[in-house]
Amino acid sequence: MDGTMVKAAVVQAAPVVFNTSRTLEKLADLTLDATVEGADLVVFPEAFVGGYPKGLDFGARLGSRSDAGREDFRRYFESAIDLPGPDSDLIAKAAQTNKVHLVAGVIERDGGTLYCTAVTYSPEGKLLGKHRKLMPTALERLVWGFGDGSTLSVVESAIGRIGSVICWENYMPLLRMAMYAQGIEIYCAPTVDDRETWLPTMRTIALEGRCFVLSAC
Repeated sequence: MDGTMVKAAVVQAAPVVFNTSRTLEKLADLTLDATVEGADLVVFPEAFVGGYPKGLDFGARLGSRSDAGREDFRRYFESAIDLPGPDSDLIAKAAQTNKVHLVAGVIERDGGTLYCTAVTYSPEGKLLGKHRKLMPTALERLVWGFGDGSTLSVVESAIGRIGSVICWENYMPLLRMAMYAQGIEIYCAPTVDDRETWLPTMRTIALEGRCFVLSAC
């Protein structure tokens, strides 16, 4: 950063479950609200588009799955988005229309696998980068694939070097070091973790990495 003041908006909101089109409308509306308040950067929570399936077990037991659980997964799979694709184009449009940097948690569909992904768009609507969560936590592994180190990137932008680390990944020391080594300045941490322990974790990262940390739950 060159010392220019940057105003960031951290969105604390939930999607419309199993309704991607309405969720994308909500994303566009909330992005507009933030930019009216002067935001240069808007950060949405983990899995905002596609949804975090909190409380669902998809009917899975070792050796079997229930019909109702299979139906839940079918709906969840269909709520995910393709990158690139028509749904992700609407996220790009929200960034471009409002001339804002936009970071959003999405459930990305690639072939038959879903990934918990964070995307970063420029004010021109260009996809600057995407990061797939490396290690889904606990039962998340039932529905999400594993990312790999190739998406651990920090991207250049007009407001500074932006990177995203998703939820439990923030407890992985080597992953944090990989971000610091790339000179991250704006550290985005989309999450669903609403425990009291989360805030001191974010403060520790800000001090440890000498960066600005933005966490959306």
